Amino acid sequence: MNGSELLSEGRSVLKSQAFSRYIGAELVDLAKGHALLELVVEPHLLQQHGRVHGGVISYLADNAMAFAAGSVIGDVLTVEYKINYVKGARGQKLIASAHAEAVGKSLVVCRCIVEDVNMESERGVTCAFAQGTVVSVAVSKGTS
Repeated sequence: MNGSELLSEGRSVLKSQAFSRYIGAELVDLAKGHALLELVVEPHLLQQHGRVHGGVISYLADNAMAFAAGSVIGDVLTVEYKINYVKGARGQKLIASAHAEAVGKSLVVCRCIVEDVNMESERGVTCAFAQGTVVSVAVSKGTS
């Protein structure tokens, strides 16, 4: 699959995820071992202090890592992940950039950086780091 076919397939998968559609996530780049998800921040995504809810940031990191892993081993599920919030997100857009760091036959370990972006200045500030392990769906079903 070439780059544009991979991105098109990834966008189709994202579109099939009801929660992704609900919050407005967009897959802007997908290449072997790399994924970039963006989300325009809307008021319903904020917590009581006016910052983006941690669950939204966590979703972006998890899904970006799943797409990065899926781009190298096919259909996947997250096994585990850890996230460190380092700064409250107050910008207008979040960008999650994930990379496959260790690729096996059925497991992929990924890392992700989530940036909080002010669209006027186009300046991004890291708001979270994540690392996770993703498994092939075939293995999780015991068919591999």
